[in-house]
Formats: sequence, structure tokens, C-alpha cells
Amino acid sequence: MSDPFAENPDLIACAKLVEQGDPERFAAVMAAPVQARAVLFPIYAFNVEVSRAPWLTQEPMIAQMRLQWWWDALEEIRNGGMVRRHEVVTPLALVLDGEAALWLQDLVEARRLDVERVPFADEPALWDYLEKTGGGLMAAAARGLGTRDVAAAWRIGTAAGLAGYLRAVPDLEARGRQPLPDGRPETIAALAERGLARYAEGRRKGRPDAGKPALLAAWQTRALLTQAARHPARVADGTLALSEFGKRWRLLLAALR
Repeated sequence: MSDPFAENPDLIACAKLVEQGDPERFAAVMAAPVQARAVLFPIYAFNVEVSRAPWLTQEPMIAQMRLQWWWDALEEIRNGGMVRRHEVVTPLALVLDGEAALWLQDLVEARRLDVERVPFADEPALWDYLEKTGGGLMAAAARGLGTRDVAAAWRIGTAAGLAGYLRAVPDLEARGRQPLPDGRPETIAALAERGLARYAEGRRKGRPDAGKPALLAAWQTRALLTQAARHPARVADGTLALSEFGKRWRLLLAALR
């Protein structure tokens, strides 16, 4: 089987972008088969670019323009015609169909909330954000790998989005955000429990198919949400994390599964 990265500077650029901007997801991709990496790296490189766009400038209009650029690129992919030349967009167009491109457009729209920096009105609003970012991203990755039933990926991706979001709470607060509708420990614990329920539901729905490598990105999710449910104070003090040994073990276990 040929190496899709051989003499393909776009894929190599996407891999480097993920390695630098999202090292934990990079580790997950490297645990996947080589052919799957050629699908996952462009999607995750796109996510790195979009997720950091709201924070690269203090000018909301410039941040919105950056996000609009990505939305427009996805619209070109959806339309199936000429797609702009770009080291991420070009390989992305090869792995997305119209439906997956639409999900990623919803992800871009959700990231506009990061630009506006308006608190979530309630918990359902937070879940909507997580479903469009974490859930939509994993669903698009599973779709790109060839699966049509993305229900498991959507649920697991949403739970993974919550785990990542809870880890980011201290940084978001330092940036002047109010990241959670209710930051009381008991509310955070209940939120984490609901995330664990979504994760478990996704695992029950999962079936051995081509989209399985997309689920590797959730290799820390269960452990982190369990930790948040039992020790919600770790969310506020920034100690919601796994040990290095725990990380290596869980990634190995996820890859074996």
C-alpha cells in the first residue's frame, strides 16, 4: 500500500500544524492506520486554524473575517466546483462530502461565539456549542473515513468537546470569559456526569467500521470527565489532567480497541 504522505507537502503541512497546535489529537492520529491519517490530518488542521482564529486578534471584525474565510472555503467544497488553493483546504476538499462540509460550517458558526465572548445563556446553549464543535468535528472525521452512521461519533465527540472545554475553563476565565453558565462544583459535577452518559451511549452505538479511527481523539475523555465528576474543583484550579503514564496507557488501550 502506497504512503499517501510521500511527496505530498499539503498533508505534511497539515500534520505539522496539528502536531504544533493540538499535540494530543496528533498523538491520536499517529495511533491510527496510515491511510486514515491522510483523512484525519486535514480535518484536524482545519480545526486548529478555526479554533484559534477568535484568539489571534483583539479586533472582533478581523476574527470574524478569518472565520468567514473558512466558511467560504467549505462552501466551495460543498458546491463541488473550483476550490481555492491552500495547504489545508486543498487536501480537505478531497476527504469531505457535502454533508460533512455542512457540519464543519456549523462548527465555524459556533466559533463565532468565541469572538463575541458572550456567556452561554444556559446549559442547553453550552451543549449546542459542544455538539457543533466537538461532535461535528468527530462526525466529519468519521464520515471522511467512510462511515455513514455517525451517531456514535457525534455523541463521543460532544463528550470529548466537554472534556476539553472543562480543561480550558481557567484559561477562558483569564481571558475575561464566563465559560460556564453555572460554575458551582455540584453543577460542574452534574455536567460531567451528563458528558459521561453521552460518551457511554456513543460507545454502545459504535460498530466496527471504517470510521473507528476517528474515535481515537476521545482517548482521554472518559478519564477526564470521571475526574471532573468526582473532583469538580479541579476544573476551576486547572488541575484536570492525566499523568503522563495515564496518557500513554489510555492512548495504547484506545488504539488496541
